[in-house]
Order: sequence, then structure tokens, then C-alpha cells
Amino acid sequence: MNKNKVLFVLHMPPPVHGAAMVGKYIHDSELVNNKYICEYINLTTAKDLQDIGKGSWRKLWKFIKLLYHVITGILRFKPALVYITPNSCGGAFYKDFIVVQFVKCLGCKVVVHYHNKGVATRQDRTIDNMLYRRFFKGVKVILLAEALYKDVEKYVKREDVYICPNGIPESLVSEPVAERHNRIPHLLFLSNLIESKGVIVLLDALKILKDNGCSFVCDFVGGETSEIDKTRFEEEVRNRCLNGSVVYHGKKYGKDKERFFLDADIFVFPTFYYNECFPLVLLEAIQYGLPCVSTNEGGIRDVVKNNENGLISERMNPLSLADCISTLLADKDLCEKMGEKGYRMFKEHFTLQAFERKFVEVIENAIGM
Repeated sequence: MNKNKVLFVLHMPPPVHGAAMVGKYIHDSELVNNKYICEYINLTTAKDLQDIGKGSWRKLWKFIKLLYHVITGILRFKPALVYITPNSCGGAFYKDFIVVQFVKCLGCKVVVHYHNKGVATRQDRTIDNMLYRRFFKGVKVILLAEALYKDVEKYVKREDVYICPNGIPESLVSEPVAERHNRIPHLLFLSNLIESKGVIVLLDALKILKDNGCSFVCDFVGGETSEIDKTRFEEEVRNRCLNGSVVYHGKKYGKDKERFFLDADIFVFPTFYYNECFPLVLLEAIQYGLPCVSTNEGGIRDVVKNNENGLISERMNPLSLADCISTLLADKDLCEKMGEKGYRMFKEHFTLQAFERKFVEVIENAIGM
């Protein structure tokens, strides 16, 4: 049987972020590579997290080379489908708009896979509205959750949308034990130090908890950024008198990161990041049997079901966040039940194998569109 050819134009690390990690999972997937004849082009032009969203001559030259590789790759490879992971708005969208238009002009079927959002925030601008109408014409769209459809609803019919939730590799050899034995409860925040990921909101909530007599240790794990480096973070901790209750550990990977999940009692991720869609870190947390406190941002409610495997806090509200955390700190049995529920959800819906099966189903449909 002849295999279809698919050209994948996607983000891959470095830098490390959700879309890049999913790109790597697709690139390394035996199922995908056995099903199709694949070629891959890295869409990334940023050299690190601090470089994302910034313009430079280096990035312009890298984009020109990217466009050259896409065009020559299509002419040589003649794919049945071109898969692209574009950005939704701003300068990065304009770059990806050019790529998609060249692909269309070469007569290729296109499916775009969104790991971000923001179309709805720019659709009332005259130029952006015009570009979106052209960009989405004749393409299929993959979204991570049904809740994200409203972001592109103005331009894409529902029948042209596929829902394909993210999945991650299983890193545990056995089912996690939901019961933790910390004398002092450990909270865990794991993300790069970006204000909109909820770093400052969480520190404010922790001050409320400490002032109310709650006992805890909150571990912050993640890379420094131009917004919040180690010096500023430690200053914010001192200003709230949280020394001894809050510890910053920097970036951690592999077994070092796993240790924090295994040691934690509760995972906290109070993001209000405008681009947040389906955070992989929440999938990691429920895999380790942790109850989660997060927000109703993007497709998070598909992962954190309120009062089932975690609690949903109001966005940018330290009082609401503190209330959710204190509820879990006060009820160990509830934490264990939520942790067990989350792990069952992970095994059923969010493993890498589940993602790969759904992804191949979507690609098959897109090729036959």
C-alpha cells in the first residue's frame, strides 16, 4: 500500500515550550512515521524563551531560509498534506501568514494546528481581519479543546475543526500513590517565571495563607525570564515575608523534575497567560496523582475538572486562589480522592499514545478533505 507524504512545518525545541514539545513528540512518533512518508521543517526562529516575540535581523534571515526550505521542500517532496503550527496573532502571525499563503499557492492541502490563541483579540482590526479571512480560507484547523473554538469562530466553520487534546509520555513505571507523607504540606508551581503564569498572584495568595496561620512550603521550579529573574523573585518573596515558606529551585529536567512532583501534595498553576491553551504541565501533575488548582483559561477545564480532580480559581484573584489552596490543605482525604481521579483521567485521555492515535485520525481526515 502506498503511503501518503506529509510535510510537517512545526516548532521543535529549543526553546522548550508546549508547542515545541508536542512538535518533538510528533517528530519522534513511530506511529506517525510508520503511517506516512514524513519530512520535517523546524518553524522556530527564536533562540531562547527571552527571544520569543522580539524582532531581529538574525530572525528575519532565519525566516527567509525557512520560507526557502518550505517552498523547495514542497516542489521536491510533493506532499499530500502540509501540516503547520502557526501563531495566532501579532508579528509571529504575519510571518506564518506568509508561509501558509506560499503553501496554498503551490496547490497543497493545509491543516493548521493551534497551540496558542489570540485571533479573537485582533479580529476587529481592519488589516488583521482581512488577513485572517485569507489565512483560514480552505484550511482545516486542529484545536486542543472545544472551548478554544470561540477564538476562531468568526473565520472557521465548526465542520472544518478537529479537536485533538495534547498527550505526554508516561514517565511512571507504576501507579502513583496519592497519599503523601509530608509533615508540612508541599505546594508546587512549575513553569517559567512569567507574571501571566500567575507567579505574583500565587505569592500574594501565599502571603494570605501565611497570615491566616497556614503551614506550607511552596516550591517554585522553572526558568528565569526577562520579566522575573532570580533576584526579583527573591525580592518579591522578602517583601511578603515568605522566606522559609517559598523556595526557588531554578530549571529542572528529567529525574530532578520528577522528584518535585513526587514530593508535592498540591500542584498550583494560576495562569492568566493570554496564549494559554492546554498546558502540558497540568498533564504532568495529574499523571503524578496531584490535585490541581488552576484557572478557567483556554482549555484548562478539560484537564482540571472543578471539584473532581482539582479546583478552579478566579483569574488574577489572590483571595480566590488562597481559598482554593486552603480548602485542599485542610482536607487530606479530598486531596487523595482528587489525585486518584486525576490519574485515571490521565490514563484514559492524556497519554502520548492517546494523542498519537487521535492525531493520525485527524491527519487521515485532513488528507481526504
